[in-house]
Amino acid sequence: MSQNKDLREAKRQKSDEFYTQLSDIESELRHYTEHFRGKVVYCNCDDPRVSNFFHYFSYNFERLGLKKLITACYRNQDRDLYTRHDSERAIWLEYKGNTKGGRVPDVGDIGIREFDGDGDFRSEECIELLKQADIVVTNPPFSLFRQYVAQLMEHGKTFLIIGNVNAITYKEIFPLIKDNRIWFGPSITSGDREFGVPDHYPLTAATHRIDENGNKFVRVKGIRWFTNLDHEKRHEDLILYKRYSTEEYPAYDNYDAINVDKTAEIPMDWDGAMGVPITFLDKYNPEQFEVLGITDRDDRYGLKTKRYTIADAPNYNDLNGEGGVISEGQNYKRTYRRILVRRVRPQ
Repeated sequence: MSQNKDLREAKRQKSDEFYTQLSDIESELRHYTEHFRGKVVYCNCDDPRVSNFFHYFSYNFERLGLKKLITACYRNQDRDLYTRHDSERAIWLEYKGNTKGGRVPDVGDIGIREFDGDGDFRSEECIELLKQADIVVTNPPFSLFRQYVAQLMEHGKTFLIIGNVNAITYKEIFPLIKDNRIWFGPSITSGDREFGVPDHYPLTAATHRIDENGNKFVRVKGIRWFTNLDHEKRHEDLILYKRYSTEEYPAYDNYDAINVDKTAEIPMDWDGAMGVPITFLDKYNPEQFEVLGITDRDDRYGLKTKRYTIADAPNYNDLNGEGGVISEGQNYKRTYRRILVRRVRPQ
């Protein structure tokens, strides 16, 4: 059964309570330590009882040199951090460090406040908190990823958030990738990641587990960190070792570019356009490559050189879809969606 069935079910039911593991947060945040000193951090999609974002930033408050931590909690989450008594009101927390000088958060130093509304990140109350923030760090609702990123861009916020790799193909997200306004974080480049889910969440996929305390977990493929915080790995060159040949790198029939099936096999001696997998962005260095566009039905970047008709092939509508097309005599082979790139300087 598909490992992403839980994610699709979450989108269908708008059930977006996926709790990020502390180990994944620690692995990513270590690349950005210098960005946080003196800053206000806002985690606006986080129940502090189960949020490892709240745990990470509150326990590393002094080490990171934070100015303030704000955590917003959606309606019907728990008000008391140490019990499971439901609250009828949405809450938000404010933490400015341990007033006694300790490094472990003291409950008395955590200000707990109630929202008038439901604590939705799009509400006016939450937007007012967003305006206070320097950096937003959270796991936003998967089903609302477009709206969430749009809000961050509207308010000019620096951020580090979790999403699915396929989000880069969204018409609202890819232009931000192309213009180097969003890029991937360095710690996750392959495989799947485990998320905690609430007790009421239905476990439908094969890749789930329940621990000895009855806590539910699911594994989801294609997870990435999305950010506009700079990090060193973003400026590392991809080492190229293969040479171009017409046999290994066929030209597209509908784009002026060659097809490259694996990022690691980008030819070192080809200076023209190339169609590469979307996971190319794991290795993307903007000083080494230029992103030209993406293969899509609407040809938003004006890169298509051909549109197919019934005279070309019975499946012409599919050929005009999201991939590049390779001509094999009288047959056509369509690739998965590709990012079109070009080297900006030789290796």
